[in-house]
Amino acid sequence: MKDSIIILCGGGPAPGMNSVVMSVAKTFLSNGYRVIGLHGGYSGLFSKTPRTEDIDFFKADAYFNRGGSYLQMSRFKPTDKDFEENFNLGLFQDNNIKLLVTVGGDDTASTANRIAKFLEAKHYPIHNIHVPKTIDNDLPLPQNAPTFGFNSAKNEGAHLARTVYEDARTSGNWLIISAMGRSAGHLALGIGEATHCPMTIIPEMFNKTEISLDKIVKLALSTIIKRKLMGIGYGTVVVAEGVFHDLDPQEIKDAGVSMTYDEHGHPELGKISKAVLFNDILDKEFKKIGLKVKTRPVEIGYDVRCQDPIAFDLTYCTELAMGAYELFRQGETGCMVYVDAFGTAHPLYLKDLQNAEGKIPPRRVAIDGGTAQNYYSHICHFITPADYEAAKKYVADPEAYDFKKILNW
Repeated sequence: MKDSIIILCGGGPAPGMNSVVMSVAKTFLSNGYRVIGLHGGYSGLFSKTPRTEDIDFFKADAYFNRGGSYLQMSRFKPTDKDFEENFNLGLFQDNNIKLLVTVGGDDTASTANRIAKFLEAKHYPIHNIHVPKTIDNDLPLPQNAPTFGFNSAKNEGAHLARTVYEDARTSGNWLIISAMGRSAGHLALGIGEATHCPMTIIPEMFNKTEISLDKIVKLALSTIIKRKLMGIGYGTVVVAEGVFHDLDPQEIKDAGVSMTYDEHGHPELGKISKAVLFNDILDKEFKKIGLKVKTRPVEIGYDVRCQDPIAFDLTYCTELAMGAYELFRQGETGCMVYVDAFGTAHPLYLKDLQNAEGKIPPRRVAIDGGTAQNYYSHICHFITPADYEAAKKYVADPEAYDFKKILNW
């Protein structure tokens, strides 16, 4: 029987999913392997009737440059009981599977490691190689290398935010934009910097003070008031959804938000509109201090996950796929594939990236680094001590809206 590999996709979609899967298929097909696609993410491995299909060249060639994911995804996270009672070992034995390729984020990678250890204990050792995916850009790759999908999502997010900014300028309003990113602010900051947004609020900003809704509101007002002083009556404020990860749960509840959590314990931020929430809180603050400003909420999230990948990700995903084959050929397993700036593949071992709980801590924005500091220093607008006197026209205590004092920078 011909040696086979099996591919699955976990978590949420990102631009380039098909590019990785179909490039993996092309690479292994050209080296004599049978390629099996598994629908339903990990749920397919714990089912007696998994939905699989062979991926041939024609299918791979038709889908490699498309958005979305040909292989249906899921966020299924197997329990210890699932492993003991429901794992479909026969799927691997009957198809002579030698390699499990998983495409996903940190949770998908951690589960791949559990499966490899389980199969080894069952005396059916296979190789597993993980391809890191997330628009959040929060996996700890060396040299600040991006995760695939991030640049395509940022590109589309910036396209939307540019249009929104033009609407703000044309109508003389303020638009409050919420951007995905889970616990990290990479996507929000990337969109904010690319569109010269006068304020981007990300969780990493609060490195020297405790985060709170009051401080988030004051940062937005600092920008709005500063622009009024500059004679600019419009603009955008980008807020990363990740601020919710760091806020006190009671404060979130007091704001009228009922939060649910997924199988991995992450807040299901997609179920609420963060932009609407911030916009409502801002409106209340405007009325409280007597400031006349019109704001409108805009959500950037699901509309950037399944777009066609840009050229950067098409190339990057192809290199990751070829890199997965090269690592497999070298006998590597239990690792993520990392491709350096020269296109050379390296293994990142999951066991070295995981913490004591077996999870991979997210990579967050280097808030003291050049990108963030230069953006906040030169592009953003906010109240400084030099504005206190003039700002009294709008607020009684301008110092309370001083950007650096709010953050204790």
